Formats: sequence, C-alpha cells, structure tokens
Amino acid sequence: MTEKLTMRDNATYRWIALLLLALAMFCSYIFMDILSPIKDLMMLPVEEGGRGWDSTAFGTMQGAETFLNVFVFFLIFAGIILDKMGVRFTAVLSGVVMLVGALIEWYAVSDKFIGSGAETWFTNNLNYIPGFEEIGVAPFYRGMPASAKLAALGFMLFGCGTEMGGITVSRGIVKWFKGRDTALAMGSEMALARLGVATCMIFSPYFAKLGGSIHVDKSVAFGVVLLCIALIMFVVYFFMDKKLDAQTGEAEEKDDPFKVSDIGKILSSLGFWLVALLCVLYYSAIFPFQKYAVNMLQCNLTLVPGEGFWASDSVTIVQYIIMLVVAICAFASNFSKKKGLKYGLMGIAVIALVVYCWMGYKRGTAETIFAVFPLLAVAITPILGNYVDHKGKAASMLMIGSLLLILCHLTFAFVLPMFKGNAIGGIIVAYLTILVLGASFSLVPAALWPSVPKLVDEKIIGSAYALIFWIQNIGLWLFPLLIGKVLDKTNPGVTDPTAFNYTWPLVMLACLGIAALVIGIILKGVDKKKHLGLEEPNIVE
Repeated sequence: MTEKLTMRDNATYRWIALLLLALAMFCSYIFMDILSPIKDLMMLPVEEGGRGWDSTAFGTMQGAETFLNVFVFFLIFAGIILDKMGVRFTAVLSGVVMLVGALIEWYAVSDKFIGSGAETWFTNNLNYIPGFEEIGVAPFYRGMPASAKLAALGFMLFGCGTEMGGITVSRGIVKWFKGRDTALAMGSEMALARLGVATCMIFSPYFAKLGGSIHVDKSVAFGVVLLCIALIMFVVYFFMDKKLDAQTGEAEEKDDPFKVSDIGKILSSLGFWLVALLCVLYYSAIFPFQKYAVNMLQCNLTLVPGEGFWASDSVTIVQYIIMLVVAICAFASNFSKKKGLKYGLMGIAVIALVVYCWMGYKRGTAETIFAVFPLLAVAITPILGNYVDHKGKAASMLMIGSLLLILCHLTFAFVLPMFKGNAIGGIIVAYLTILVLGASFSLVPAALWPSVPKLVDEKIIGSAYALIFWIQNIGLWLFPLLIGKVLDKTNPGVTDPTAFNYTWPLVMLACLGIAALVIGIILKGVDKKKHLGLEEPNIVE
C-alpha cells in the first residue's frame, strides 16, 4: 500500500511555510531595533524633534523588551501555550501581541503624547516599583522621561509577542522539516529575518528625517505597518498549517496535560543547560550591541556626510536595492546546482557588496555602514546549516563563533579608535569587523537551534525552546541596561551624543564571548562523553 503524501513531503510547500514564518520574523526584527540607529536623535531636546533621553533612559527602555518574559515568566507560559495550543494558534497570538505593543510605543514617542494627561501621569508615577527596585531590576526609575516609561511598557508587550513568535517559528520549522534539512531551514529563516536589521538601519533614520525635519515617531510608525504585514503572514500560515494537520491526522492540541515534571526533565539535562548558557552569552554580546552599534560608530569614525545626491532620499532607496541584490544573489547561490550559475551569482553578490560599501562611505552615515552587518550572514548561514545537516560539527562551530565574537568586540574597542581622523581607514576596519561579526552570528541558528531536538523529547520541545529563550532574555534585559549605565558612568559630563567612549562596554561584551568559548569547549567534551549527537549530522542517510 502506497503511503499518502502530504504537503510536508512536498519541498515547495515546506519552503512556502518557511517563507511565511521568516517574513513575519523579518518584520519583527525591524521593529526590535527601530530606535537603535536613531539613538542620537532620541537624545535631542523635544523642541528639536528628539525626546531628551540619555543613555541610561535609552538602555533601560531597550532592556524593557524582555522584562515580562524574564521576571513574570511569560516565556515559560508561552512555551506551555505552544505545547498545548499548537503552532498556528500561538503564531497568530504572537502577531497580535507584537502589534498592540508596537502601537503603544508609537504613541509614547509621538507628538500626541507631549503635553497630554498620559504624559503627566507617567511623569508622576512608576518612579518606584516595590520589590523590583530593592533588587535592582526595576524597568523604570525616578527621573526617567515619561515617554521612555510608556515606550518601555509598549516594548515589554512587543517583547512578549516577538519571543513567543520566536519559539513558535522554531517549533514550526521542526514540524515541517524534521528528518530533512532542518538546520538549512533554520539557518535560512534567520538569514532572511536578519535582513530586518539592515532594513531597520537604513530606513529608520530615513523616516525619522523625512520631510527635512526630525520626527522620531515616523520611524516607529514604519515598524507598526510592517508588524501588520507580519500578522497577515501568520494568518496565512495558520490556514496552511491547518490543512497539513488535516492531511496527516495530527491534532494541534496535545491530549496529555502539561506537567511540571516536563520542565524538570528538561532542566535535568546537562546538555540543555550548556546550550542555554551558550545561547544567553552569545546573544547578549550581539543583540544589545546592535542597539548601540550605530552610536558607537558615530563616536569612533570620522564621517564626512555626503552632499547632493549622496544626501538625498533617493540614495537610500538605491542603496537598499543594491543590498537586496547582495542578499538575494548570495542566498540563491547556495541552492544552485549548476556551477556556472552558482559562481556567477556569488560574483554578482561580491560586486554588489563592494558597491554597497562604497555608497555607505560616500553617504558618510554610521547607520548605512552598520547595515552591512547581516549581509555575509545571509550568504553563509544556509551553507553552515547544510553542513550541519550532512556533516554535523555543531559544537565545534559554536566555538569558532565565540572566537570571532571576541576578536570583533576587541577590534571595536581598541583598533577602531586608532583610526579616528582617518576617514577611509576607519571605515574599512569598521566594514570588515562588522561583516565578520555578522558571520559569527550566523553560526548560532545554523548550529545551536537545530541541536535542541536532540536534547529533549519532541512532546516538550516547545517548552524547551521557551526555557532557552527565557534564559536568553535575562541577558537581553540586563546588557542593554548595563551598556547604558556604563556609558554614562565612564563618560561623565558628556552631552554630545557622538562623543562617547565605548571602550569599557565593548570590553564587557568581549568577556561574554570568552565565557561563551569556555562553555563551548565544555559542551563539546560533554557531547563526546555522553553521545548527545551534537557533532552528528541531522540527516541520517
């Protein structure tokens, strides 16, 4: 009797499902860093179009994204919801929560908030949070601008949605790709999602300055529109996933009730703990850095703003199109079977990347320089994912990624400042370091996330991803706040947003890379001893 084929057995349907999930995360990644490239604008006085935030206010607000996930354990509940309600319900729910949080943040930084009753209330309240204040983890503080407080509340809600979406997408990919090219799928999803970082870096300042005057709320409004698109992607996926379950006869909801012992099984795994620690260290050295990277470049590079065409709105669109050429050609080259076409696409990608970098130099803006961050990752993440699927060596790749991470942050801390005054030399060092950092980041989705199903039972994999994301979120809450505090403490009296010394925050991030390297070495040893299968290929021939 011939076994009935399902949508999951059709590569086209599998990759369409992946594309829907990846596009939704692409939009969420844009909003996640929507204020990062305009930190300097947010620090301007209100009358000049900014919001009068300092680095501490900015860092506290950015760290608030993960506050509810960490301290109210929302991510744990999200994992339980995912295991009990299934991928499609949780995906749509995450899209709705992200959108509501984004709308609150938009209102907080808009002109409508200035002078309103809401501004008065937030100025006079949320200055002291009992319990949280005493242990030093309060998401607000006395003297924090009212707009930053409300923006933090919105960002908290958005953070609940985006992290719920993250674990849902990981679970969805496992559902559609298990036993096939899982690592390639996860790597490809993250490669596309991280294009959101470049998109944000290019277009957030563009919208903030659109029309010749500064309106930071326009950047956030741009992100809100994209989150509407993300919700649409999740809704389309809902119906596609429902049809798959109708074909397979699988139930979206689990018959077995959730047990606390399920979490106990996860936490009793040494391999799980090592992967989780590696994740929090690695991500804490990347995501918080992204929030300050543009300002760090503004402080360390000698930038000569372009004039004429190079200062126009048109050049933004042109450069973004060239960036898409780099991403599409580099990504497509991984899937080309013909050598001529493969190397041709790679050649076009390299030429377009050089043109993109040259345009960034001519424009003389830090955000367009840092936007190159995910481009090398787009090219090599599918390659690494395919390698892990067929050859293994996931633990080894994580160690290599940690080494690159250390090298990049130390270069930013000590080498880049040496080129202050040398416009060309500084930008070359910046571009090379940013590209390598992006490449190191690509090792995580390709090697780490596909390893989780090897460590826990499939029935509780949603809870396992949720626990890892929860542990990761501790770092994502703490380090944006720490970077802001360290900046203010080590730069007393500095009011110019482009005159900060970033040495100590960068050294702190490099130390996270050193700790990640140590954990990676231990993980490889444990894998060899306990045969966890992390160095084994995902696809069993």
